[in-house]
Amino acid sequence: MKNDSQIFGIRAVIEAISAGKTIDKLFIQKGLQGELSKELMHLAKKNGIGFSLVPIEKLNRITKKNHQGVVAQIAPIDFYTLEDLVIQTIESGDTPLFLVLDQLSDVRNFGAIIRTAECTGVHGIIIQKKGGAPVSADTVKTSAGAIFKIPICKVDHIKDAIFYLQSSGIQIVAATEKATDSIYETNLTLPTAIIMGNEGKGISPSVLKLVDTKAKLPLSGEIASLNVSVACGAFLFETVRQRT
Repeated sequence: MKNDSQIFGIRAVIEAISAGKTIDKLFIQKGLQGELSKELMHLAKKNGIGFSLVPIEKLNRITKKNHQGVVAQIAPIDFYTLEDLVIQTIESGDTPLFLVLDQLSDVRNFGAIIRTAECTGVHGIIIQKKGGAPVSADTVKTSAGAIFKIPICKVDHIKDAIFYLQSSGIQIVAATEKATDSIYETNLTLPTAIIMGNEGKGISPSVLKLVDTKAKLPLSGEIASLNVSVACGAFLFETVRQRT
C-alpha cells in the first residue's frame, strides 16, 4: 500500500470512518484486545466495511510505523450514490450508458475497464462494496488517470442496483457466453447498463436471472473466452458504433 493513502492506529482509523472516508482495505491484528479495537470492528461492520484479521507480521510488512495493530487504505476518489448518478445522467439529456461490475477481482482489469469506459462515454461504473477489486493506487495507475474523470458508484448489493436501474427505464444487458444472441443482435441504442462478471466465475447466477437481455461475443478460435477487460471493450465499442 502507498503511504499517501494509508492510515494506521486504532484511533486514527476510527476517526477516518466516522468522518465518512471511504476505506478500501482494513487490516486488524489477530487477537487484538481492548475497548477501542471492539469499537473499531463494530464501526466497520455498521458501515459495511470488510476487514481482514491478520498476523502482526503482515502489518509490519505494510508499514514501519507504530500501527497499534490496525492499518487501513483510503480510496483515492469520492464515490457517487446510485440515485445521484442515474438522475444526473438522465437530466443531462444523453442516452444513459452504465457499466455494472459483478465481483470483478483483478485490479489491473478494473483499471483497464475504467480507461476504456472513459474513452467510450460511459456515464458511470457501478461496483459492489464488498468482494470486488479495490479502488487503489494500482487502479489509478492502470486506468491512466481515467478514474478521476468517470463517476464510480459503490452499492451494497448488485441486485438492488439492477432493480433501481430497471425502474429508471434502463435495460440491463449481461455480457455472458451463456447467451444465445450475439452482441450484434442486441439493441444498445436504448438506455443501457452492461454487466461484466468475475474473471473466473462470470456473472453470478442470481444476477443473471434479473437481466433483460443476455449477449455474447462470437468467437471463432479454440479458446472459449476473452479477458474481461477485452470483452468489455468490445461491448462498449459496439455500443458506440450503434449510437454513432
